[in-house]
Amino acid sequence: MFIEEGVLLDTTAARVINGSGVDLAHFSPVAPPAQPVSFLLIARLLGDKGVREFAEAAKRIRQRHPQVRFRLAGWLDDNPDSIAEHELQAWIDDGAIDYLGRLDDVRPAIAECSVYVLPSYREGTPRTVLEAMALGRAVVTTDAPGCRETVASGVNGFLVEVKNVDALCQALQRYLEAPALIAQHGEASRARAEERYDVHRVNRSILDAMGVDRPSSCPARLGPSVVR
Repeated sequence: MFIEEGVLLDTTAARVINGSGVDLAHFSPVAPPAQPVSFLLIARLLGDKGVREFAEAAKRIRQRHPQVRFRLAGWLDDNPDSIAEHELQAWIDDGAIDYLGRLDDVRPAIAECSVYVLPSYREGTPRTVLEAMALGRAVVTTDAPGCRETVASGVNGFLVEVKNVDALCQALQRYLEAPALIAQHGEASRARAEERYDVHRVNRSILDAMGVDRPSSCPARLGPSVVR
């Protein structure tokens, strides 16, 4: 884009690098749990995180597969786009959602899920998706900038259209119809995280692009996500 718009005149000066990484040792792979299948979304409880789409998919799928669990972690705030408290309570009361609240450490919740889901409308590089990949989880997310780069659809998960509940249900249904995909895609997620999102490599690439040598004392990673 910068080249097309004439912002960068010297194409040799341009380099595309991943802007975020994950500590692969801190988020080490864990085998997916046995049945029943469970889906997890960790996010601030905002509309543009796809929380309503996740809840609607939960209602539809649980009508046919009541044993399947949909877990949601995050918190309500005063953002104009925030999910209303009565909406959240209705999902809980209906049995559509198991609400986990705000998590200080996301690793146990991810380890307990079969598939990680983020139906977000827009992202940078979603940290929780990278953490789920590092832990060896299949990922269903949207074909939106920031999200689409994390998933090779059909390899380590599925990409779905933004705001499309039907497409989201179809993707989640694939894991119910072919449970072997859960482990298969999870292994591919870990491999993709190792190849593209190792925080040490990402940091090195950023500093190399800036022409900066990283001091040995510079921290290599951030701690685990607190839900955003």
